[in-house]
Amino acid sequence: MAAAPTPTSPASAGAAAASGPGSGALLGLRRPSSRSRLAFATGRPGAGRAATALLRAQPAPAELVEQSVNAIRFLAVDAVEKAQSGHPGLPMGCAPLGHVLFDEFLRFNPKNPGWFDRDRFVLSAGHGCMLQYALLHLAGYDSVTMDDLKSFRQWGSRTPGHPENFETPGVEVTTGPLGQGFANAVGLALAEKHLAARFNKSDLKIVDHYTYVILGDGCQMEGVSNEAASLAGHWGLGKLIAFYDDNHISIDGNTDIAFTEDVLARYESLGWHTIWVKNGNTGYDDIRAAIKEAKAIKDKPTLIKVTTTIGFGSPNKANTYSVHGSALGSKEVEATRSNLGWLHEPFHVPDEVKRHWSHHTDEGASLEAEWNKKFSEYEKKYPMEAAELRSIISGELPSGWDNALPTYTSESAPDATRNLSQQCLNALAKVIPGLLGGSADLATSNMTLLKMFGDFQRDTPEERNIRFGVREHAMGAISNGIFVHSPGLRPYCATFFVFTDYMRAAIRLSALCGSGVIFVMTHDSIGLGEDGPTHQPVEQLFSLRAMPNILMLRPADGNETSGAYKIAILNRHRPSILALSRQKLQQLRGTSVDAVAKGGYIISDNSSGNKPDLILIGTGSELEIAEKAAGELRKEGKAIRVVSLVCWELFEEQPEEYKQSILPSAVTSRISIEAGVTLGWEKYIGQKGRAIGVDRFGSSAPAGKVYKQLGLTVQNVIATTKAL
Repeated sequence: MAAAPTPTSPASAGAAAASGPGSGALLGLRRPSSRSRLAFATGRPGAGRAATALLRAQPAPAELVEQSVNAIRFLAVDAVEKAQSGHPGLPMGCAPLGHVLFDEFLRFNPKNPGWFDRDRFVLSAGHGCMLQYALLHLAGYDSVTMDDLKSFRQWGSRTPGHPENFETPGVEVTTGPLGQGFANAVGLALAEKHLAARFNKSDLKIVDHYTYVILGDGCQMEGVSNEAASLAGHWGLGKLIAFYDDNHISIDGNTDIAFTEDVLARYESLGWHTIWVKNGNTGYDDIRAAIKEAKAIKDKPTLIKVTTTIGFGSPNKANTYSVHGSALGSKEVEATRSNLGWLHEPFHVPDEVKRHWSHHTDEGASLEAEWNKKFSEYEKKYPMEAAELRSIISGELPSGWDNALPTYTSESAPDATRNLSQQCLNALAKVIPGLLGGSADLATSNMTLLKMFGDFQRDTPEERNIRFGVREHAMGAISNGIFVHSPGLRPYCATFFVFTDYMRAAIRLSALCGSGVIFVMTHDSIGLGEDGPTHQPVEQLFSLRAMPNILMLRPADGNETSGAYKIAILNRHRPSILALSRQKLQQLRGTSVDAVAKGGYIISDNSSGNKPDLILIGTGSELEIAEKAAGELRKEGKAIRVVSLVCWELFEEQPEEYKQSILPSAVTSRISIEAGVTLGWEKYIGQKGRAIGVDRFGSSAPAGKVYKQLGLTVQNVIATTKAL
């Protein structure tokens, strides 16, 4: 097996990347987290040089660059070796790209990872996270110390096995499931373009940053990346620069066993500018030239294909799958040190490399201080716009915002909760400047259009309706990216509830990261009728309730829909899913906007002493059935309590005393009714209770007929009561 090129191999001497579908370059960066200081923290006044000198006009001397690149490589190698777990191959191959991007192009403040106008960097190929951790460490981020690097992949460390933005300030988004990070980056770039269009002035550019992302062969194979790339090209996201680590190796071996397409040609067809850096191992000038070329393209995103050698420098494992996801082994580590001339102890960073990278602390502070000065001028000239932008940057909600939500009485006209949802969205859009979103080609069915705004498009990026097309997976991942851009951006996205299956990976990452995306899911049950079982969700409610850190809300009428939106807006650190009906529902007496916050509450009760004869529990469209059945049973002299269990997760968070006041353990006669699988209801109905639900797939017929055939009727509730 041929040895990988050594650092003394001749570089490509600045020869521009090969002609072909473009020319060539690469990328790398980090993100803020809940631990980082807020965007308006003042950079140290007077620190560093003037802003015009901040972006290095000249790269570091070649010998120092080589030392820096090898320091990055061996921090990764040593961390993986110490943990005996990890992926050293990508960091070894992408170290040149990482150095050039972070050291020469990226704008950031390592002492305030949350500075608003920083460039964003996403490592979509998250398995190569030691590249990102090494770069954050060298750049001076307090979140990644040498001890953190030595604790790679260990319990409680800030250097987990894939980048996690809730663990490591400087990491923008959580990545790992391939392709997700790339779609997140599209969301970040969309947010930048949107805010720039809304707030920049001819004399003051207050929103002006790039989004960079590194993705690998695996990301390219996952369908979500193509969905997201298609939208990025359509939207003309000119400040999105993606680096494709073209190393031809995946877990099973050479990618030619399953992946032989012309990636650059595909991206060109999607509306991207493309560049190819043929020598990503030592072609530093080619990488620099490619990034400069990409930044000069303003009307479309750029994909820079950077051909690298996975595990560069390893004499026996470079360019093989064995270096992808396993430690090199002690013998190969020593052989690699010898091959690359790195005669240092593990985790060593030469003093000259430390001194060189230390300048980012002062430069970052100066960049932020200059931006703060510019924003102060902006506030004086444009106070209204500045106040609105400040609320988006800080996430502070306007006083009394929830008063905009509509309320209803039992005399209000029946309506589908999807229509009531649209009333809420349009009311909130008037008072929450960061609310924006859209649907997967179902806006007029999901009822998600903001009527006072136009469409976010290439030439109208200031608008707030986002047309995602039939791309649920990318829609969810892009919404996650929008959310993490700024605390006050509150994206929502919509489709039919059954199609959450298409976007489950994005929903799961939203929950894992604590991202308060609002998922508006209509046609929530067999109640959608004639479209049949392919479109009728039955298992989705329970499956999403099983996911940690997510709110699954199923409102029954207008008041509960408004209450669900109030909860969704207030819960910034977990996503909310609203399951909404297609069919019209009665506005029920006893429902409440504010009571939704309890998750479960009593809407009607003719018992006394917290001792009803029977408790009927419903959600969504079936709460109406429960209430009608209760009315009939009360005519027979029974004491019936009807409970809305609109959100299980919120109910579980209530004190035990409150839960007992709603579902007293002494009352064992309980019936639940919900148009979904009955799994999980045993927790609330107990061993003696009965669950009425749908433990099979639905059927194509008018909604009323399907409900009757499957037993979701007042008559069946009454019959079940008598059988208790």
